[in-house]
Amino acid sequence: MDFATIFGLVMAVGAITGAYTLEGGDMYSIFLLAPIMIVLGGTLGATAITTSLSNVNKIPTYLRIAFFGNRHYDAKETIKVIVTLAEKARREGVLGLEEHIKIIQDPFFKKAIRLVVDGTELTTLRDVLENEIAYLEDRHKHGIILFQKAGGFAPTMGILGTVLGLIHTLGNTSDAAKMATAIAGAFIATLWGVGLANLFLLPVSDKLKMRHEEELAHYELIMEGILAIQSGDNPRSIQTRLNSFVPPELRDE
Repeated sequence: MDFATIFGLVMAVGAITGAYTLEGGDMYSIFLLAPIMIVLGGTLGATAITTSLSNVNKIPTYLRIAFFGNRHYDAKETIKVIVTLAEKARREGVLGLEEHIKIIQDPFFKKAIRLVVDGTELTTLRDVLENEIAYLEDRHKHGIILFQKAGGFAPTMGILGTVLGLIHTLGNTSDAAKMATAIAGAFIATLWGVGLANLFLLPVSDKLKMRHEEELAHYELIMEGILAIQSGDNPRSIQTRLNSFVPPELRDE
């Protein structure tokens, strides 16, 4: 579980609702079915128009990645594995790496080693790995853009709900006291739209972008290491080059 995501969401919602309650606000007054239906249904519908149904069906998967993470990437450990592979390749040749295909769990890493063992030419190897990374970026962008668009639609749906509420209120209420209460209720839709966008949808989009950048950096590290092994570079030279992926204070010299 990503505690930063959970903590941030709880902190933001808690601060807003806590301040509202301290000022004498009634929490039950903001949980009105009609505004919630307009914001949630309108946002989901408008977002679905911009993408495909299969992408909408992946929303639970995107949320799982945002809240629970995908995998933890340890650049230092990956560098150690690559250097070990480079040392073995220099001693035994690239065929000696075949036994590591069964040990390594990462699909991209496994595929890269298999290509090296199969004797793939350096330029072809680079093209294949770069294509894998390009397809990865394309898949990840679907989720990032989905939540970005939803975050843009939600406030607009909130305003739409407020306008509808005002039209209904001003056209059917003659009592000034009741009108004031009804107008206040009409603005609940705006509250839900702005809150949903800025406390949930846009932060989830940014979290997915962060996950994407982590995985992308991990794959680029693997690609550089595998290409260096295929080129027959010295293991120490490979380690020095790959250390650029690690903050200076954490590098193993």
